[in-house]
Amino acid sequence: MGNDGGSIPTRRELVKEAARNPTATEIKESQHEQQEYYWTTDPISREPLSQPVVSDANGKLYNKATILEFLVEGARKEDAQTVTQGAVKSLKDVVEVKFEVDEEATKQANGSAKHGIWKCPITGDKLGPGSKAVYLVPCGHAFSGSAIKEVSGEKCLTCDTEYASNDIIPILSVSSADIARLSLRAKTLQEKGLSHSLKKATGGKKRKKKDEVAEEHTNGTKDVKTASQKADGARESPTVKDAAESDGSNRINNASTASLTAKVLQEQEQAKKRRLENDNVRSLFSKRDPSKPYEKNSDFMTRGFSMPSKSKG
Repeated sequence: MGNDGGSIPTRRELVKEAARNPTATEIKESQHEQQEYYWTTDPISREPLSQPVVSDANGKLYNKATILEFLVEGARKEDAQTVTQGAVKSLKDVVEVKFEVDEEATKQANGSAKHGIWKCPITGDKLGPGSKAVYLVPCGHAFSGSAIKEVSGEKCLTCDTEYASNDIIPILSVSSADIARLSLRAKTLQEKGLSHSLKKATGGKKRKKKDEVAEEHTNGTKDVKTASQKADGARESPTVKDAAESDGSNRINNASTASLTAKVLQEQEQAKKRRLENDNVRSLFSKRDPSKPYEKNSDFMTRGFSMPSKSKG
């Protein structure tokens, strides 16, 4: 601790810069820095944004080339899944945002903005960090938030494409209300089987076909069982019906259950007859004429138990 030009810090010096909650000014500065980064840089490839630019359901901006590489080649898969949070699974989950470039401002910037400086085609306001910008689904034209609020009607001011009020997507918004609305919109579209671009979600038709095939298979199986039961009932012999009636199975309301009960009884009766007609079983019992005396005509089951009358004397 000596001869190094240093000193032992006191407690006052250690707690002087203690952790504290950031002020409102510091929060705004941090948000502005983040917005400036995301307005100029692709968060997946970390390359400068350059048209064509696309956006997902959360209002984040990406280079279209980056999304294509991710979807087709699987490039930067981990980074893409972390940034998009599973919101991009196909091109239907993104919309190409059509920004209007401010030529004069871009020339004055001397190439510092690689993608050019974007502006609202209606108000002329700059679209970038700190601005409230939106784009419309499905056409993708970008405007300032004030232009959309001030103009009545739900048609794009550039191409006259109709849109719903819920399809106004704020770009890189930090407002909790906007984030919650976009999350609810994505959930609603998913329940309807639609993607962010209002097209049918990928795999929706396949899932529908699978469900239809499964339902048809289930119905077909039921029809086959019903037809089989009817055929069995038609082929049922009078003996089976009599057996079912004799044991009360005719009182069973379910026709298939009654038919099955009658079959079981018939099988039991046939099994009993087969047992009695067995040669081994028949050999155990006498087949003598009852009018003749026993003597040597006795069988195994009666031998030793019944003696002829002559031997008794």
